[in-house]
Amino acid sequence: MFKIAVLPGDGIGQEVIPQAVKVLQAVAEKYGHDFKFEEGLIGGTALDAVGSSLPPETLELCMTSDAVLFGAFGGPQWDNDPRMREGSLLTLRKKLGVFANLRPVVLYKSLINTSPVKPQLLNGTDILVVRELTGGLYFGDKQLAPEKAVDTMVYYVSEIERIGRVAFEAARLRRGKVTSVDKANVLACSRLWRQVINRLAGEYPDVSVEHMYVDNCAMQIIREPRQFDTIVTENTFGDILSDEASVLIGSLGMLPSASIGGKVGLYEPVHGSAPDIAGQNIANPLAAILSAALMLRYSFKLLKEAKAVEEVVGRVLDHGYRTRDIMEPGKVLVGTLEMGELVAKELLRD
Repeated sequence: MFKIAVLPGDGIGQEVIPQAVKVLQAVAEKYGHDFKFEEGLIGGTALDAVGSSLPPETLELCMTSDAVLFGAFGGPQWDNDPRMREGSLLTLRKKLGVFANLRPVVLYKSLINTSPVKPQLLNGTDILVVRELTGGLYFGDKQLAPEKAVDTMVYYVSEIERIGRVAFEAARLRRGKVTSVDKANVLACSRLWRQVINRLAGEYPDVSVEHMYVDNCAMQIIREPRQFDTIVTENTFGDILSDEASVLIGSLGMLPSASIGGKVGLYEPVHGSAPDIAGQNIANPLAAILSAALMLRYSFKLLKEAKAVEEVVGRVLDHGYRTRDIMEPGKVLVGTLEMGELVAKELLRD
């Protein structure tokens, strides 16, 4: 039995995570697995209910589960509440000990016309962004005064080594190329980053390594995405670049993620709470469903089942079903609930 902590959170998290659970239930039925789902409160929803955005009960649930399936955190009604920062998603990641955020950017062929990038540039796009998750600006010392604000970027050799190894090991199972992204012409942290990656490269002679400044990488992802295999970079750069890369595959609603490295993995769609569309049954649940597939792969080692979910998502798209964010002329518009049902039924039919 696998115990899964289910944290829908805020906004569209409340809508997309139940669809991912539905697909996991179909996986359990088809392949004979036993998944135990236990729901917890997090984010503004938890703050309103119990006065904490990360209640102790939720943290305990996560720490005693085999994996965490998370939806979204926050919304405008809580933006100025300091209690949201005290129990933020960053806090949960730190408590779980996850340090590597994997964001696969894979283009489904049937979505090639939903991207603003020319189709001839997109064919074959398959990028894995490996983002360092516990260091850098997001976790450094902060100061805010009336006339000055300070955010500190700090990286230790040990932090760069461990995320570098994740990237090199991943590249070995892919196409054997790592692009390390930094800003070594300006930042001391980036110069250290480059030194450590170069040293690690000697341990992986079967993997080619190139270095690229982050501003150039931001251009190259759109200009020639197929040049990339595995990108490894620090926290802030990885956050921005992976969101940019979602344009290649049509929508943030198609971008899943896995946060690994600790005892318990955390799986979440990249899109956030999207309060402007919450509660309307129009959010795309495929990123949440694909995040569940990453859970099957990385936390449970159910590789066949993970691949089946990813392939079924492709078949549903091939059949012409679309949520609003990836809608095209001549396709069939469906809502959040309907898309989840289509994927689950197709999986059981397979």
